[in-house]
Amino acid sequence: MRDETRAMPDKLARYQAQIEELATEAGLDFYPVDFERVPASFMMEVAVYGLPVRMPHWSFGVRYIYQLVQHRMGNSRLFEVVFPGKPGRAYLDKSNSVPENTLVTAHVFGHADFSKRNELFRRSQEQVGYRIVEQAAEHARQISGAIEAHGAARVEAVLDAALSLEAHISISRGMQRDRYPEYLEPQAEDQDPFRKRFHDLGDETETRRRERERAPLPPQPEQDLLWFIATYAPDLEGWERDIFLAVRAESYYFYPVFATQIMNEGWASYWHARLLREAAFLPHDEYLDAIKTHSDVVRPYAGGREVTLSVNPYHLGFSMWEKIIEEHDTAFACQVAQEDDDFSFVRNYLTEDLARELELFGYRARRNGAIEVVDFDINELRETILAPKFNFGAPTVTASGVRVDGTLELCHNHETDGRGLDLESAHKVLDYVHRVWRRPVDLLTTDTQGKPRHVKVP
Repeated sequence: MRDETRAMPDKLARYQAQIEELATEAGLDFYPVDFERVPASFMMEVAVYGLPVRMPHWSFGVRYIYQLVQHRMGNSRLFEVVFPGKPGRAYLDKSNSVPENTLVTAHVFGHADFSKRNELFRRSQEQVGYRIVEQAAEHARQISGAIEAHGAARVEAVLDAALSLEAHISISRGMQRDRYPEYLEPQAEDQDPFRKRFHDLGDETETRRRERERAPLPPQPEQDLLWFIATYAPDLEGWERDIFLAVRAESYYFYPVFATQIMNEGWASYWHARLLREAAFLPHDEYLDAIKTHSDVVRPYAGGREVTLSVNPYHLGFSMWEKIIEEHDTAFACQVAQEDDDFSFVRNYLTEDLARELELFGYRARRNGAIEVVDFDINELRETILAPKFNFGAPTVTASGVRVDGTLELCHNHETDGRGLDLESAHKVLDYVHRVWRRPVDLLTTDTQGKPRHVKVP
């Protein structure tokens, strides 16, 4: 009799091939996916770091401890970690049963189809490249080399600053950018003949001076703080600049994952359920085990009669895709998957009827900790769901100017965010930024009470 631990991977490999065939027949289109079964501890590390190998930093250790506590309390479970690319990569928990990992395989093919189909993913991967795992490993090697050359303390200070700003990129501007023009464009000639003759009598030197007037820095508020500091920090060394640009490249990779989470997880959940229904090769008992896992994945809350104050993206996305395909068809859904992100998806397809069916509600937290359900308004509900997704969930802060003495001026757009900043946290981030800008840093914001504040370092 063969050893059971060896038989399990063989059976799973057979099921994976059959699931892939079903997915292709159903019209899913994806790059090849490399599957690997790994220990649960490795899965957690990958989920926390975001990539199998990534630059070392203490903040990932903090996240790991939090994730570990949540896992041991039964509040989270990692079934798979997927990385789009050519090929894609998927890590499966080797402690999962064959039925569980069969469902996860179908789920992965749904993700692989979505990442190839979706326009936001496509643009991101064309800019960053389709081999982010290898690129991240190269970044980690570069940083290890920097630690050997410049010392751990100096490298950590740069990583502190770069990772504290990792959400501050500008997707609309693209990853590849040129420096700003150094001089203003010459003014167009005055069309008034009298004024033109008057200026022609003026000093040619003054005319040339005006034509070579330096442009302000930045010429308009700049949201991409990682790029701005990497490009314009007065005394940043080459290796420090490389760290900023490495963090920035990885942020561009992660943005589509963040901005399409409801769509992406819902799409993968819809397809794993559909493919399992068509998997006639699965024995009845294994099919039931897999469907039980499906129920765990897409349930709206922790269990029992508990109420959750956050949305499960698997549950919401799965329910929305089911409704879209029911009311339209699969071809229409594929078009939505190609063109939308979570913002347009939720605003266009989360209907009032579906929201009520899913028992979604808006709420207001009072100062005494009490939770108050607000009157149902579908537009407010949509925006409440989407609010944490703006700008990677980070405050909207732009570089607004650089003074003559080199002071970096930052401005928090509190009106767009609809909230002020925690001034203690803001001061900590500015302290990180000051270490690499090496001139004063001044942030204009409001506090949590809405009062205007300047946060300055030093």
